[in-house]
Amino acid sequence: MLSYRHAFHAGNHADVLKHAVVLQLLRYLGQKDKSYWYIDTHAGAGVYSLKEGYATKTGEFRTGIARLWERNDLPPMFADYVDEVSALNPDGQLRFYPGSPYIAWRQMREQDRMRLFELHTTEIDVLRHNFRDAGRRAMLYAGDGFDGILALLPPAPRRALVLLDPSYEDKRDYTRTLRCVEESLKRFPTGTYAVWYPQVRRPESLRFPDQLKKLQDKNWLHVSLTVSNPPEDGFGLFGSGMFILNPPYTLAKTLKEQMPWLVKVLGEDNAAQFKVEYRGD
Repeated sequence: MLSYRHAFHAGNHADVLKHAVVLQLLRYLGQKDKSYWYIDTHAGAGVYSLKEGYATKTGEFRTGIARLWERNDLPPMFADYVDEVSALNPDGQLRFYPGSPYIAWRQMREQDRMRLFELHTTEIDVLRHNFRDAGRRAMLYAGDGFDGILALLPPAPRRALVLLDPSYEDKRDYTRTLRCVEESLKRFPTGTYAVWYPQVRRPESLRFPDQLKKLQDKNWLHVSLTVSNPPEDGFGLFGSGMFILNPPYTLAKTLKEQMPWLVKVLGEDNAAQFKVEYRGD
């Protein structure tokens, strides 16, 4: 929706899970010398201020990155993630938060390429400013990523991470995401697809993970983080999930080992928990 601004939610518990997982996926792709593409359907602004503007109105980052920021017991996966946030804050003060495009850009090598979509007319301008020195390695598109990515698949190197993380404020995003992944798999079945979704009290959200599982009978991974009981008023985010098609075979083990720590740090009440489901080849 054109009214949606991710800056309100930057660095919250859902971002911690999403960006920690995205970083692991990119690191895995980078282990081989062959190039890859990073494709983002809803790129947002790329970088967000936590000291002024939208993020200060909600303070959601205090439920996420702020709780990890000064800890000295970070497991490796989350230590890597905090290191990426630290790169934007070299003085040690938590002032800025990196979105997925910035995290991806930091992992890219000379041979890798980035393709970013953003529909919001203001956000795309901020994104262009943030990537003004990227050159042709990063191509930005002002438009609907659901439709736009299909023209890019399969990418030339036949290796890519595709991130789909719409706001889901419009309930049609659930159906559009499913259709987009289904069509993308037809064009590029070997790509890695990472789908973020919110845990909210909405029928579309509750059934979404099972619908994603039906897109591919094997070689998928589902991780979710619930931080609290659903709000009594029925509104609000109480958790999130990441569903990955064609994931690295090592990721499920890493998540099972390190997610308990994240639940302990970000959990709000006795409903806090995580889930990891994996079906390999």
